[in-house]
Amino acid sequence: MDFQALSAARYSLRKFSTQPVESEKLALILEAGRNAPTAHNNQPQRIFVLQSTEALEKADTCTAAHFHPPVMLIVGYDAAVSWKRETDGKDHGEIDAAIAATQMMLQAADLGLGTTYVGMFEPEKLQAAFPEMAGTELIAMLPLGYPAEGAHPSRLHDSRKPMESLVQYL
Repeated sequence: MDFQALSAARYSLRKFSTQPVESEKLALILEAGRNAPTAHNNQPQRIFVLQSTEALEKADTCTAAHFHPPVMLIVGYDAAVSWKRETDGKDHGEIDAAIAATQMMLQAADLGLGTTYVGMFEPEKLQAAFPEMAGTELIAMLPLGYPAEGAHPSRLHDSRKPMESLVQYL
């Protein structure tokens, strides 16, 4: 699939099958996150892979978004290594992590898998459940897996504002 078709077809999957995600495909998705561009190439993005029933159940208690995927990626960044803009100190770690998440979402779609970007979660609760995440600024939960039978984009998927309301040529 070419990129234009991929970016138009990709949607937020909210209904996952129980089919496991192959380790080869998961590796490609994680590689897309690793290869994401970051400010000054500091690579502050951190990705936690949850696959066990126990880990997925613990993560489920930290969000109101319950999709029951076979894999959950938790995306964050290490503020100790993220680049800060010199003029105002703006931390670009969240931007870097969001770019990594986007690349992983697009790679997943290219492989026939689905994701959705979940920002509605409790970072402190997630870090308490997973001490390995301590010191990481968590930005997103990415449920990952194959679409379940009958899964489809939301009714608003194709609703896009006109280009001229989003882009301004100066």
